[in-house]
Amino acid sequence: MSYWLMKSEPEECSIDDLVRLGRVPWTGVRNYQARNFMRDDMRVGDGVLFYHSSCPEPGVTGLAEVACPAYPDATQFDPQSKYFDAKSARDNPRWLHVDVSLVRKTRLLSLAEMRGMPALEGMRLLQRGNRLSITPVSAAEWRAVTKALDAKAA
Repeated sequence: MSYWLMKSEPEECSIDDLVRLGRVPWTGVRNYQARNFMRDDMRVGDGVLFYHSSCPEPGVTGLAEVACPAYPDATQFDPQSKYFDAKSARDNPRWLHVDVSLVRKTRLLSLAEMRGMPALEGMRLLQRGNRLSITPVSAAEWRAVTKALDAKAA
């Protein structure tokens, strides 16, 4: 099993949207490295830290899991979508995505709190200049985050 941190702007798709819907397609990824993570490395059942970004208080807001293998992101073909890609062809799509399903909504584990956790000092999210919307999370980082979420929830 692998673990991932997936960033979403709450206006696009929030943890509350995932709670309401149960499962959402992770559309709109337009970075080749993030796409390759979904295409080549993600497997059904992998753990996901659902992370709110570009908001007043960014941080982990829930746990999810990869619900299906990667498949073409339909938004690349829709001229009305902000994710439209005129260079992508239906017979050779450029952009893929996975669906994620809710495991549980959690308290907010803020970016500031995560920065203060020694166990997360090597986490890609916390590295200077990291802007990827999808990053791998080590098993040790996953345990540290879930332990922190559970400790304050109790």
